[in-house]
Amino acid sequence: MPEARRVAVGVCIALPFLLGAAAGAGSAEQPAFRFTDPDIVESSGLVVLPVTTTGALVVTTNDSGDTGRVFTVDVGSGSTVGVTSWTQDAVDVEALAPAGPGHVWVGDIGDNRHVRDFVEVLRVPVGPEDVAADPDAYELVYPDGPRDAEALVRHPLTGQLFVITKGVFAGTVYAAPLRLRSDRPNRLTEVGEAPGMVTDATFLPGGGGVVMRTYSTAHLAAYPSWQPVTSWELPQQEQGEGIALAMRELLVSSEGARSQVLKVALPPEAGATDLRGQAWTALRWLATARGVPL
Repeated sequence: MPEARRVAVGVCIALPFLLGAAAGAGSAEQPAFRFTDPDIVESSGLVVLPVTTTGALVVTTNDSGDTGRVFTVDVGSGSTVGVTSWTQDAVDVEALAPAGPGHVWVGDIGDNRHVRDFVEVLRVPVGPEDVAADPDAYELVYPDGPRDAEALVRHPLTGQLFVITKGVFAGTVYAAPLRLRSDRPNRLTEVGEAPGMVTDATFLPGGGGVVMRTYSTAHLAAYPSWQPVTSWELPQQEQGEGIALAMRELLVSSEGARSQVLKVALPPEAGATDLRGQAWTALRWLATARGVPL
């Protein structure tokens, strides 16, 4: 996608969030929906799909031990409306990230024992129907040996993937190459630090910030510096391992049968952080060029 078009698309996606951010955080946490599918027992990773005529949908996946599959869930009812499955063996799927219209990235990146020579990501189709997919697998290799990770994020403008490792006291952020190759390993590059025990993360829509969650806390970091901005407590959950952005608030999910997904307000700092991102910077430049400074 040409750079100008990519920025324009990013601005359109981010603008509702950025404009609403000026008003500050919304209401406190409240229930969003509950997973009703008995096959969803260890929700680990969450992606909100763009709203279509089929309604609001999210995608989740089970933690390690499941087969290769992800679930598309209707937010209104909590019911599974589509399952995407594939035949490749899954080692330890821990994370999901947006991958463009009708797709998600699946992060097979868990490695509790630190023994894997490489981890993998797969781009799979999702939606309100069952799909038998045959996705390419992209091997990712750490520059400094095996790491355990549960968070995978994709920059909303560039599409670049980042893996955030799960250390006890601190984690590390690694960037994947902009263009992934399925015919050879893709070497990761260390680009930043993260809090300890990160279980999932999501970019803000303008690409200017990232929200990382642990079992009890959310941490906002600026991008591309990955410097911490603020943190706040999350509502108590059985084992919180999912987070996704839904317009101007967060959805947080947890492992457990029939687990509840909660809505959580973003702090005012989130809007201010994203306002310094590429999308808002480009919008200010375009507005100034047209004589309508923001």
